[in-house]
Amino acid sequence: MKRNIIPHDYQVSITDRRKSNNHNSFLLWFTGLSGSGKSTVANVVEQKLYQKGIKTYALDGDNIRKGINKDLTFAPEDRTENIRRIAEIANLMVNAGLVTIAAFVSPYKKDRENIRSIVKDVNFVEIYINTSVEECERRDVKGLYKKARAGEIKNMTGISAPYEAPEQPDIEIKTEEESVDAAAQRILDYITPKLKLNNE
Repeated sequence: MKRNIIPHDYQVSITDRRKSNNHNSFLLWFTGLSGSGKSTVANVVEQKLYQKGIKTYALDGDNIRKGINKDLTFAPEDRTENIRRIAEIANLMVNAGLVTIAAFVSPYKKDRENIRSIVKDVNFVEIYINTSVEECERRDVKGLYKKARAGEIKNMTGISAPYEAPEQPDIEIKTEEESVDAAAQRILDYITPKLKLNNE
């Protein structure tokens, strides 16, 4: 079957789309425990980029699992497939010329390395939202930790499943020490040079 799949080359390239948008495109990948603040910080970053006229699109864990990945569980192999599919979607969005923002627990180091290989290292910014499991459990915005402690949720990252923290993320945010606005601004400061096109 694979030998019959021949990719088609269209005339409008990623370079053309980036020039049209007047900015570079890449993936901002937010990783961290459930309740760490990934989506909260990502949302503020996207708002600030939008205010600057940057074309963006945000991918979020719960939203993806309600649609394209609704057939997947939280077992380790399904978590890997979940992240692989998201990485492929993110790669299409980067090719479309968008600054793509993805907020996912993504607990396994090998899966995050796979994202990097799919979108290419130059297009990948890893942002580690480093919040302790104790603080995440205290917040428990979605009530998931309570359910996990009661045995109602299996494979809960940080409780009954592991989280492999990034060893050298591009940006590390400690939400227990830094405000959301300060964190978002630090991310913006980091990516501003990356937004510029090569010919500028």
